[in-house]
Amino acid sequence: MNGFDWAVLVAYFGVMTAIGVWSHKRVDDVSDFFTAGGKMPWWLSGISHHMSGYSAVMFTGYAGIAYTYGITSYVTWALPIAIGVLLGAKLFAPRLNRLRSRLHVASPLEYLKDRYNVPTQQALAWSGILLKIVDVGAKWAAIATLLSVFTGVTLTQGILITGGITAVYCTIGGLWADALTELGQFVIQLLAGLSMLIIVLNKISDQGGLSKALDSPKLHGHANGFAGPYLTVFFIAYLFIKLFEYNGGMWNQAQRYMATGSAKQATKSAFLSAGLWFVWPVILFIPMWLSPLLVTAKKPDGSDAYGLMTEQLLPHGLLGLVVVGFFSHTMAMCSSDANAIAAVFTRDVAPVLSKAARAWDTRTGLIAGRITTVAFLGFSMAVATQVNSPTFKDIITVVIKWVAGLMGPIAIPFILGLLRPFRKSGPTAALTSWACGLLAFFFVNYNLDFSQRTDVKLEYQVSVPMVISLVLYILIGFLKPEDTPERDAIIEKINTDDDGAAAAVVPAPAEAADGAGTASPSGV
Repeated sequence: MNGFDWAVLVAYFGVMTAIGVWSHKRVDDVSDFFTAGGKMPWWLSGISHHMSGYSAVMFTGYAGIAYTYGITSYVTWALPIAIGVLLGAKLFAPRLNRLRSRLHVASPLEYLKDRYNVPTQQALAWSGILLKIVDVGAKWAAIATLLSVFTGVTLTQGILITGGITAVYCTIGGLWADALTELGQFVIQLLAGLSMLIIVLNKISDQGGLSKALDSPKLHGHANGFAGPYLTVFFIAYLFIKLFEYNGGMWNQAQRYMATGSAKQATKSAFLSAGLWFVWPVILFIPMWLSPLLVTAKKPDGSDAYGLMTEQLLPHGLLGLVVVGFFSHTMAMCSSDANAIAAVFTRDVAPVLSKAARAWDTRTGLIAGRITTVAFLGFSMAVATQVNSPTFKDIITVVIKWVAGLMGPIAIPFILGLLRPFRKSGPTAALTSWACGLLAFFFVNYNLDFSQRTDVKLEYQVSVPMVISLVLYILIGFLKPEDTPERDAIIEKINTDDDGAAAAVVPAPAEAADGAGTASPSGV
């Protein structure tokens, strides 16, 4: 990178910070900070939902898969997400929106204390927060790895730069800042991605054209949709995992649906995001599929292939734009995760830990949300420095094995709890499925001495925890139904389209009649 490239990068960081400052004026309370006050246009929500779904890991870990196996990178990653979001457009998006509009909550998990109980809410909240610290840490490590390729800065320096800038704009501007910066990041990535595609295809034409390139021995097997450890069972497992993860199990995605003005707008937002997931990753992946013809990766997993190709092929200025594109994806996901975690901690965890937190006024709650955002980013940046340690291994291991393997047990009680068919599954089903899923993850991934297992295929490492959680959640709900009028009323408010019926007051628990009950969720 030369001075021109650095100017582009610095200008990008400046614009992101300016958006955060501008968004600050639109944030008056915790509702604005965490759900944009329910005023976000569906198209902005859809773009934000899409952009917050992937990061620089695509240009490192998944670029390595593309370099090694070809279109497997799309078939077993982007395609399951696209299908999952499409299925969730009608099934989950409108119900998540009604959490805000009908139950008046600011955190995706806030409804769980009434849908199940406080211990269930806390179990899902704490485990999800810890998982996200590791997940976002992997994202920081990914972008720092790319930054080191272009600038020579160390991993720690790269983490501090990207994390610090992200902390500024997402802390002061909340969800509005996240969404607006993601819109700008989408435009930048559109320009950068198309430029890279055109340059790579032009380079390939100099080698005899695309058809000849595809016959090259270097691309042998690249046309197979399933290759290496990413086979049919992995695809099916990943499809189910992404169905839960990208429809709210990844809490920042739930916030995008909650932020729209109505359930119908949330559905439109999901359709837009699904369409982008079907198309846009293909544009980004084509250069990666062809990368073996243009560069030789230095790392065994090929994770540096895209960075090397970018550095060799792009002219200065455009190189800076593509590097900005790398940053845009990572900062989009990490900032949105930070906002979601702050919402869960300040709205769900802190009130349980502290009496003072239950009495926070609007201003104090907003300050607490901003402090939590900074704290989360700090913890995740600290974890990022350990990504290549024996505990976490490489970036793609964290993203695929840890996140995919643990997402199911954490997301299943939250997501399926929204639906009428699972109304009989109560706290026992939720906590048992969660706990057994986490134990299953440990036993298929680690030995009793905490060393990593090598005798279990990747497809089973990510699928077994989810399957066990899903089966137990449904089975226990059938054998030990825990539906109550209060829980049924909550589910009805989330599921009905009729405003009159939805406005019905949730019946108070039996204890309330004696003066010892808890407040209904409509008063949250």
